Amino acid sequence: MKQWIRKSSFVALSATLVFILVAAACGGSASDSNTLDIERPAPPAEYAGKTSPLVDAGAAVGAGKQLYTANCVSCHGEQAMGDGPASNSLNPKPKPLAFEMKSLKDDYLFWRISEGGAFSPFASAMPAWKGILSQDEIWQVIAFLRTLDK
Repeated sequence: MKQWIRKSSFVALSATLVFILVAAACGGSASDSNTLDIERPAPPAEYAGKTSPLVDAGAAVGAGKQLYTANCVSCHGEQAMGDGPASNSLNPKPKPLAFEMKSLKDDYLFWRISEGGAFSPFASAMPAWKGILSQDEIWQVIAFLRTLDK
């Protein structure tokens, strides 16, 4: 009987440890780039309050899609889910933007695309696009991203 109790205790303890390890592994961390509920910093003053100047955002979507395909798909994926072919080699991985589009304001998107992510708190491999894309092109990309809202 004592041996059965010891064996049951060992099995229960082992199961508990396995559960804790699995829960910790699945839980991720605050630095997990796919965590959607982290607090975002506000855009700096030079970007705060910016809104799209595009008069016809519909016309900009096609151009934005072409720019997104040429420059962003490799990391962010076709549908902005953070699953592009290069995403597996990135740390942190790109976020699934399509799930966040409702909560991301124009000024935040314009800032993040313009300045990239090589600064705290982001520390990502995303390049600063402001020297590569014009402001109108960045707004076109944002117009396209808005169509991917999940």
